[in-house]
Amino acid sequence: MCGRFVITSPPEALRQIFGYIEQPNFPPRYNIAPTQPIPVVILENGGRHFRLMRWGLVPAWVKDPRKFTLLINARSETVVDKPAFKNAIKRRRCLIPADGYYEWQDAGGRKRPFFIHRRDGRPVGFAALAETWMGPNGEETDGVAIVTAPASRDLATLHHRVPVTIAPDEFERWLDGRIHDASDVMPLLRGPTEGEFAWHEISTRVNRVVNDDAQLLLPITDEQRAAEEPKPAKRAAPRKVAAPEDDGQGSLF
Repeated sequence: MCGRFVITSPPEALRQIFGYIEQPNFPPRYNIAPTQPIPVVILENGGRHFRLMRWGLVPAWVKDPRKFTLLINARSETVVDKPAFKNAIKRRRCLIPADGYYEWQDAGGRKRPFFIHRRDGRPVGFAALAETWMGPNGEETDGVAIVTAPASRDLATLHHRVPVTIAPDEFERWLDGRIHDASDVMPLLRGPTEGEFAWHEISTRVNRVVNDDAQLLLPITDEQRAAEEPKPAKRAAPRKVAAPEDDGQGSLF
């Protein structure tokens, strides 16, 4: 799955890669979490455009979004059939620029975070699906979900699912729902090939969304790992029990 990711490339570099018309200027983000606004690339009126959407999709048919759990991921195997995604996969496919993402590995009952990125350091385009929820009073919310697929053998050591990344030469095919229907793009919904991505363990500072700085990406040091180990619980001192007074009757014990 994908529950946190980063965007660190300069805005102009991403504009050149993804080819959108707008020239947005935004700071690097090192700990993007669900419900936050994120950059999204869509195809509208024959051109690619940069938009901000909420990470978390609410299907158009939902009556009350307060009673519906936001969908942050969409499984590639079921997007064509799931009511929440079957319209979006046909008409509202989009891309999310990213420079990597985080995953947590269960190690002896404790979850350790890892930063995962392309081995060559280049940005990626996550495959995503967009939906607009419209309320009874005319309010609108644009949300997106990142498509995930089974992990390759190497990445599966961290987690069994990974975000789908679309290669730049397939951007147009993925985005253009007018020419390429859902069956045309299904072969694109696969995880990275083995060896394409690299990763390293990082500090558990990433667990807190308020931490959003470049230090999160650095490999963890032995000193940091030792400091983050849980401290052994202190054993309570045995309670002293007053000796009973001798009542003169004696005792077998």
